[in-house]
Amino acid sequence: MIKNLLFDFGDVFIDLDKGATLRILSEKGLTGIRPELYSVIYDYEKGKVSTEEFLRKGMEYLPEIRRDDLITAWNAIILDFPEHRLDFITDLAINGSYRLFLFSNTNGLHIEKVIERMGSDRYSKFMSCFEGFYLSHEVGMRKPDPEVFEMFFDKNRLSPGETLFVDDTLEHIQSADRLGLYTWHLQVGKEEVTELFKHLGG
Repeated sequence: MIKNLLFDFGDVFIDLDKGATLRILSEKGLTGIRPELYSVIYDYEKGKVSTEEFLRKGMEYLPEIRRDDLITAWNAIILDFPEHRLDFITDLAINGSYRLFLFSNTNGLHIEKVIERMGSDRYSKFMSCFEGFYLSHEVGMRKPDPEVFEMFFDKNRLSPGETLFVDDTLEHIQSADRLGLYTWHLQVGKEEVTELFKHLGG
């Protein structure tokens, strides 16, 4: 029986344009991203580097990009948080039938943009729906690393066989599958998190 629900954030609750950053940078003349920049991004998502250090390193790898343009391009991924999804998770929390948790791979700049787009009151309302609200840059780890899920279970004394994990990224789903969680690989644009009850037969 599923007792616990672990949600991703981006493209599950808040809409993303995952191609926006590269698209905008290419409009600024960028022809490609050097592979080593991805390790900087992952370190930023794990909170190993500050926002200022991330921007400084980004500008070293992308010398043709100004600081403000880099911030704009980086944050262009963040779109809207539809009200019906906020209503859904709020109702689910009020119902109290499941323990609710969230884990998001994110970073300081993106969360600032999320709060700007949602408004601080709506963001606080969203956070309050969850017993545990984990952001990768705050806890020092990111999906799909197994320690994310191990931390989640140890900290909250939960069982994988009683937990449904909802995420739009296949790599994250596969990691959770190997650890024995029930999973829903949400197909963005074809499915909505509000269809959750179709996936709660575990």
